[in-house]
Amino acid sequence: MRILVSPKSFLELQQLITNPFDFDVEFLNSDEQTPGVQFDAALISRDITATSTKQKVIPSTQSFYDLLLGSSDLKWVQIHSAGADRQIYLDLMKRGVVISGSSGVNAPIVMQTAIAGILMLARQFPKMLKAQAERRWDSLINYPLPPDLSGQTAVIVGRGPIGDGIAKVLQVLGVQTIAVGFNAALKNQAASEGSSSKTIHISQLKQVLPQAQWLVLACPLSSETRNLIDQSAIDLLPKDAHLINIARGEIICEASLIAALQSNKLAGAYLDVFASEPLDVQSPLWSMNRVIVTPHSAGHSAGNEARVLELFVENLRLFAHGQALKNQIAA
Repeated sequence: MRILVSPKSFLELQQLITNPFDFDVEFLNSDEQTPGVQFDAALISRDITATSTKQKVIPSTQSFYDLLLGSSDLKWVQIHSAGADRQIYLDLMKRGVVISGSSGVNAPIVMQTAIAGILMLARQFPKMLKAQAERRWDSLINYPLPPDLSGQTAVIVGRGPIGDGIAKVLQVLGVQTIAVGFNAALKNQAASEGSSSKTIHISQLKQVLPQAQWLVLACPLSSETRNLIDQSAIDLLPKDAHLINIARGEIICEASLIAALQSNKLAGAYLDVFASEPLDVQSPLWSMNRVIVTPHSAGHSAGNEARVLELFVENLRLFAHGQALKNQIAA
């Protein structure tokens, strides 16, 4: 079996794999390959996508993509992200290539980042950091004081490892949480228990939005979630609600979000993802006092790379023996 990997992964895999495989395997350093090279599988590690986004692909990433597209033998690709909504993954799946993601690998890091965003907004850190940059002593006592986080309600869209992790930490902080899931079985539960249920189906989302001081998006991008948070959804949020998005930018109607922030309908937002990335330099989101913008970095951590490699090696053994892969993504 021939497997295409990055130069970095090529070296790291040699150190990681201490137990020999019971099948023949050859790792191909992508920098040493030419278009048309044939291989059975590939690993798209973080260093491959690097600073590329869905809308803007840098040359080194495109070179790796071209090798993938040029191999007619390719049957399986392991990717470093949980979601597979980049165009290259969609194109490969149309060809019948199996894609396996890395759901859960970076969940603790994304959860920690989302909690950091919530705490910074709750304690008005954007205001204080601006004062610090201007060397201005400006105590919160000079303004209407922020409400206690304890006792507030967070609606968390997504019940995967990230959403569940966020809910657990918020509950420790005294925040009531309503989890929003996509499993059809939740419809009956919501119908029998009512909208006060701690877990509801996505079809009931608009019923609980008026309770959400915090709306946290931690779900995949799909036909069901694209533009889920539109003007009608934002209108249902209480005044001074906050929005946290560490999922995908296309889940929010960005124009409606900007208008809600400009009109003070929303108290603030932490946004790690955007409809188009990189975020346009002209976007008003950059300069809003109550908005924290980060460049799709919520899941970046040195430990993630090692965990992705470990998952890849585990899946490689499963793939070689014709067994079901972990985190296989439905086409």
